[in-house]
Amino acid sequence: MKDSLWGWVFLVVAVFPGGCRPRIVVEPTPQMDIAESFQIRVLLFDKINECIVSSPSGFSAQAADVGTDATFGPASSEVRIEFFDGRIRAGGSVLGRRVEIRPREPFILQINGQGYRGNLTVLVSSDGTGLDVINTLPLEPYLAGVIGAEMPSYWETEALAAQTIVSRTYSLYIKRRFGSERAWDVRKTQANQMYRGLSAETATIWESIRATQGKVLVVPNSAGGEDLLAAYFSSTCAGHTENSQGVFGDRSTALEGVACSYCATVSRRSFLSWPKVSVPVELVTQRLTERYPSLSELQGIASIEPIRISEYDGLQRVTQVRLIGVNGKTDTLRAEDLRLAIDPSGRKIKSACFVIRREKNAFVFDQGKGFGHGVGLCQYGAEGMAREGFSCESILQFYFPGSRLRKLY
Repeated sequence: MKDSLWGWVFLVVAVFPGGCRPRIVVEPTPQMDIAESFQIRVLLFDKINECIVSSPSGFSAQAADVGTDATFGPASSEVRIEFFDGRIRAGGSVLGRRVEIRPREPFILQINGQGYRGNLTVLVSSDGTGLDVINTLPLEPYLAGVIGAEMPSYWETEALAAQTIVSRTYSLYIKRRFGSERAWDVRKTQANQMYRGLSAETATIWESIRATQGKVLVVPNSAGGEDLLAAYFSSTCAGHTENSQGVFGDRSTALEGVACSYCATVSRRSFLSWPKVSVPVELVTQRLTERYPSLSELQGIASIEPIRISEYDGLQRVTQVRLIGVNGKTDTLRAEDLRLAIDPSGRKIKSACFVIRREKNAFVFDQGKGFGHGVGLCQYGAEGMAREGFSCESILQFYFPGSRLRKLY
């Protein structure tokens, strides 16, 4: 996408030695199209055997590693991309181990029936067992596929604006922190933030993106400059957001928990308080050891004990647990990692605000409150604040105290 409103500045992000957080430097760069400078690589699928690709304008498939390519016109309809004999086969043509798929204008593709903007990279997974499919596109069009997937597009304008700035900041933060170590920057799932491509786009969402264009959250650093904020967010904090240090390990005044009464006025009741969840002990052991193989040394999980709990008025959130094995050995785990290992969907054990106990052959998660990890922006809280007339800037300052807004382009 090319548009004059992208401006004439370019973001230079330098990483400190030792893998510290990204630093923002804004410099003028003549005739540099920002849309081309800020690319986000989204992992759509990993280790799959095949996918179906189509484009209304046709597309090319180029394997730069072996110098082969194939072209498919609009009449080609659907093209099967397959994992074949350790390489990639596209519509019957065997290409290399990495294939770049580029649609013609208007630069739209469909993968398994779902529409996306930008290009695709298909590559043989690092373990050689299947294909990874990565969607590469400019940051702002990526956000158009994120905001409507993370927040209803009919919500208040100021809540949508806050979510857009938070998602933009989070995208760049994760890209710069982890992207250099892998072929992609973010996943399309809640592991990072939801991304649904064209199906999530609406006129309202695009208005929010344009209104906040280039704006991100930053925090001061010890060198006198500014770093991108690790702008986390979750659905419903149920009364108090959580200090990030206990959940993700980040230490920042902008990521300390704050008392929040706003989500209680608008959130779904099933998010504010959820029924007890019972999970068989065998299944808990299986899922934990699959996610964390070192836990197999415990020879089964006999007990789970909270060892760190954040206590707030009427709310407690477990942040760390001790796992006691059948053989008496122990290990520790962050509570957020525990719940998502046991319930990968995150829709049954909705948060770490629970009381956990063992009842015969099952672990019971009871008195559950909230939805999500609870760090940073409370999405329902943002909507509650917006309904009360708070501005986007006020919402962001409330949930990220001490942070600052910066316009990068």
